[in-house]
Amino acid sequence: MDSVLTNKNPIIYPKRTRRSRTDQSSTDEFSSTNRIRDIKDPEHPELSLEDLNVLTEESVEVDDHKSYVIITFTPTLPHCHLPTHIGLCILVKLVQSLPARFKVDVRVAPGSHDKETTVNKQLGDKERVTAALENPELVALLNKMMQVC
Repeated sequence: MDSVLTNKNPIIYPKRTRRSRTDQSSTDEFSSTNRIRDIKDPEHPELSLEDLNVLTEESVEVDDHKSYVIITFTPTLPHCHLPTHIGLCILVKLVQSLPARFKVDVRVAPGSHDKETTVNKQLGDKERVTAALENPELVALLNKMMQVC
């Protein structure tokens, strides 16, 4: 990853109060958001995607009966150079933590990025995702993004 920051002064949003839940029987927006809310931003590793409003509870859709999860994330800038890394990290984290029956679809929010179509195509292509995950440097970055503080 290059050392030049694209977004030198990102807006940091207040964290939402974490709710607790006693019913752990189903996969829903709440449980899926909790799985990914602490993923670190690749450019600002001291901040989470939630801190930067890249991910919100509202950007997570889950259909437990159809075994489907859709995550729509919003890069901090329309010309952010790392949306594919962010999307890939979200995808990997959910695939690792959800039951295998779930199909996970990760995409850039409409109108939020200059290369939205290209990024969405990359994230939706299983062969491209598999090839990306064979890159040891990229896997190391994704693991770093998923580390808990």
